[in-house]
Parts: sequence; C-alpha cells; structure tokens
Amino acid sequence: MDRELMSFTYMHSTTMLTIKRANRYFPIIEPILKANGIPDDFKYLAVIESVLNPLAKSPAGAAGMWQFMPATGREFGLEVNDNIDERYHVEKETKAACKYLNEAYAKYNNWLCVAAAYNAGQGRISTQLQKQMVSQAADLWLVEETSRYMFRLLAAKAVISNPQQYGFLMKREHLYPAIPYTEVKVTTGIANLAQFA
Repeated sequence: MDRELMSFTYMHSTTMLTIKRANRYFPIIEPILKANGIPDDFKYLAVIESVLNPLAKSPAGAAGMWQFMPATGREFGLEVNDNIDERYHVEKETKAACKYLNEAYAKYNNWLCVAAAYNAGQGRISTQLQKQMVSQAADLWLVEETSRYMFRLLAAKAVISNPQQYGFLMKREHLYPAIPYTEVKVTTGIANLAQFA
C-alpha cells in the first residue's frame, strides 16, 4: 500500500490529470455502478486501467476507459467491428464492466477477488485460490502486477477522494467540466463522417 500511495503521490502530472478527469467522468460512471449494484469504489478500477482516458489503447489491444479486449467487449454486449467500437463509449463500456463485475461477484462473493479477477482474469484467480488454499485475493501470492492491483485501487481512492491530504491543491475551476453534447440517432450508414459532423 505504501508503494502505491507513493506512486500516486509522486507521479504528479498523471495524478493531477486523473483528478481533473474524475470531475468530468465520475458523474457519468457513478450512477451506472449504483444502478447495477456495484460498489462506488469500483470507479477507481477505471482510474488504474486507463487514467480515466476514454481513448486509451494498450499495446495488447485493450481499449477505452475500462480496457476491454475486442472479444471480451463483445462478450459483455459491446459492438466492436470495423465501423463501430463501443469500447470508447463511456456509458456503454461502463455498463459492460458492470456485467463483468457482477458475474465475477456471483462467482467469488468477495469484491477484492473481483478486482483481482478484473486484472488477471477469473480463470487465474479461481485456479490460484484453489491451489494456494485461501479464500481472499489479498492472501494470494500472484504476479507483481496483480498483487499490486488491489492496493493501487485503494491508493487511487485515498488520493483522488482527498487530494489536498496528498499535496494536490487544485481549485474547482482547474477541474475538467462535463462535455456538452447533443444526441443524434443514426439509422443508416455514414459515407463521410467529417461531412456528417
């Protein structure tokens, strides 16, 4: 935990950017988590997955704020093809993440196991719980990334929910506001997206 708190505290530019983005995206994420019975703290999974960047893309091909691989995105209801990639749609990808999290909770009945499974996959966590004869993910000896993951979640919550305590003194006007938008229902293909826009 000490290591993760130091990482969030001393990676100033990344943490400041995350705090600014949280003001924009948490109001979108929080009601979706609540409506799906997911603890509010799971919004910090999006923080550690993507630094709340809705356009994030990993070298492995995971995309969006919740970092879905194409096949996993499809499995949890997202449209991912050559024309549409809903992994970049904040509301839809958050609903898909809720489906994954609820499925994992039904299996483990333990939210820390759910967080670990989000990083390592349910197969690996299930195998390791059985192999190591423990019931808590926090008691598992896992690869470093997954072992750190649960503590990164807790550290993200500590720093972002109380930035002043960790030396981040930002005024309200420095935070990113919600992006104004208009919804348009599209029922046919769009030949030229720039012209349509």
